[in-house]
Amino acid sequence: MENLNLIDTFSEFKEFKNIERETLMRILEDVFKQLMVKKYGSDENFSVIVNIDKGDLEIWRNRLIVEDGAVEDENTQVAYSVAIKIEPDFEIGEELSEEIRFSDFGRRDILAIRQNLAAKIQDYERANIFTKYKDKVGEIVVCEVYQIWKREIMVLDEEAIELNLPKTEQIPGDFYRKGDTIKAVVLKVEMRNGVPQITLSRTSPVFLERLLEQEVPEIYDGLITIKDVVREPGERAKVSVESYDDRIDPVGACVGMKGSRIHGIVRELRNENIDVINYTSNSELYITRALSPAKVSSVSLDVESHRAEVFMPTDQVSLAIGKGGANIKLASKLTRYEIDVYSDTDLNYEDVDLTEFSDEIEEWIIDELKAIGCDTAKDVLALSAKELVERTDLEEETIEDVLKTLKSEFEE
Repeated sequence: MENLNLIDTFSEFKEFKNIERETLMRILEDVFKQLMVKKYGSDENFSVIVNIDKGDLEIWRNRLIVEDGAVEDENTQVAYSVAIKIEPDFEIGEELSEEIRFSDFGRRDILAIRQNLAAKIQDYERANIFTKYKDKVGEIVVCEVYQIWKREIMVLDEEAIELNLPKTEQIPGDFYRKGDTIKAVVLKVEMRNGVPQITLSRTSPVFLERLLEQEVPEIYDGLITIKDVVREPGERAKVSVESYDDRIDPVGACVGMKGSRIHGIVRELRNENIDVINYTSNSELYITRALSPAKVSSVSLDVESHRAEVFMPTDQVSLAIGKGGANIKLASKLTRYEIDVYSDTDLNYEDVDLTEFSDEIEEWIIDELKAIGCDTAKDVLALSAKELVERTDLEEETIEDVLKTLKSEFEE
């Protein structure tokens, strides 16, 4: 009964922990063997027998029977006179097996067993969580919001495992309440001080890639390949796709009939504009497509410096640059070219870098203009005064002075 009662005291571990029976048996064996080492100096001559179904745990100590007075190690040897009191038929050289009673253990021993068992089960569960999610990096998970803090959100998966969604990995338009459902991609899994830290992301390009795989069967089946994804989370994204089957239009397949496939993804990404373009190894054509929705007249490449001069109608320049310079920035990332956009009317004269006007225009104003993608005089002149006021923090009077200065350069 002593054995059964002790196992019952540990029932909480097998009732509430998601551990396989064989694993729990092995953990119990390890815990009690460690106690034998601590109590007797070795566990080599001990047998721990666990029966989870019956709630039985037995510990047997095996000792060699030696002549009286010849005992050198009481843990591994027993005197003949002591052995025959247990069983008269014993002879010298035989092995005596004795059951270790739990009444032999003190309260401290029992407490140590419980603490050790709890620690080992916790370590096992943490290792299991780490292994499970290490294999899920780059996959989408659906979780429930459990706790909201200023810098991160704690969410729980279907097994109540805690995952983190930092503020930096949330789309600017994201807003959640406790109990809401979140869809995100597993960004990274780390072990910190023995505790698995699982970080999710909704801003990663991989998240958009996985959403496309879910919505577009041709991508999932490998008929269409996603070559690259670049994003300004919550603002704009560009996806280049390629099909090895001429019968399949990769862009049309991704967008769907009347945008049916892409609309669901746009809603999930808080109305992020998604441009899907055909990939091509022709750099000039690739840059032209990457600047969509702007219409390009011509492209001039400098392959060595990886810069591209793109000319287009004046009314297309603002489209090419995009809100806050997002469109041209994403196009540059996608094509691996530093893109400079010019109006067709600029073909007749050379451009001038804004830094050349540092004597006439204050440096902080130049920095403000560069922040919206205007690195040269042509970039600034391609935009109207109204557009420049809307995109920068500069006053209208300042903008007018800048435009006047830049125009005079080319008039000369």
